[in-house]
Amino acid sequence: MARVQIENVRDLVAKAGHIRKQLALGTYRIGNVHIGGPMSATDAAVALYYKHMNFDPANPEDPERDRFILSKGHNGILLYTIFCDLGMYDWDLLLDTYNTVGHPFGPHPNRKYVKGIEVSTGSLGHGLSWAAGMAHANRVKGIKSRIFTMLGDGEMEEGSNWEAILYAASKKLDNVVALVDFNHCSAAFETNENVRWGEEGGPEGMANAFRAFGWNAVVVDGRKMAEIDKALAALPEVQLNGKPNCIIFDTKKGQGVDFMEARPSAWHIGGFADDKFEETLEIIDRYTNERLAEVE
Repeated sequence: MARVQIENVRDLVAKAGHIRKQLALGTYRIGNVHIGGPMSATDAAVALYYKHMNFDPANPEDPERDRFILSKGHNGILLYTIFCDLGMYDWDLLLDTYNTVGHPFGPHPNRKYVKGIEVSTGSLGHGLSWAAGMAHANRVKGIKSRIFTMLGDGEMEEGSNWEAILYAASKKLDNVVALVDFNHCSAAFETNENVRWGEEGGPEGMANAFRAFGWNAVVVDGRKMAEIDKALAALPEVQLNGKPNCIIFDTKKGQGVDFMEARPSAWHIGGFADDKFEETLEIIDRYTNERLAEVE
């Protein structure tokens, strides 16, 4: 049973809007952070942490907890922002000490310094291997919690992921859930410039690759919280002897901020001047209201 904090989709949309504005503030205060990827991953991460994942911020080391591995570790600012919002850390401490010597919050998350971080990540392509190992260990212990792993579409070009995908399917690790933020742009390439995912060339092509390896896989519109919520709610009950699961979120890098979406490669990492920061907050408010209007 997931630990539910926010029950309805409208409140999840509103929370995602709040987290995006906090990310914008963090980018402005810190000066230069990875921002495009965190913006596209916000909706899925909010749905997970505020509704669908069994995670207690007051007890982040509960052995029965669901675990979340941020395989695309350069998006650490997103997790830090959520942790601060959940009351685990002080927001001003994060902004004042980010990426400074002797303080916990670095561009890539480090499990030794930040409680709630399951695996230190940054070098891409390792999260799923960690997830498979944790899932196997939990099965030995009879623990039926899930191991969620968030990856980027660019990261999925790493061969180590496909070794882990094959392993998880062959060992029937149905407690593994891969969450792919398919935002159509890596640091260097936009979709299909480097690797094409089958004839479809997009999220559905990647889903077919997962299915071919023996996984359940679905594609959802990553701009629609109702679809994200439905896909997470529909995950099969863990039996510790079935197919692993993948949800691919079709998103846009910089999602929620139109000028970022228009130049995704340029906003892999960046910062704001004063006027751009104020404009960004207004754009996020408008985007959030548009998403709220879609919810019945």
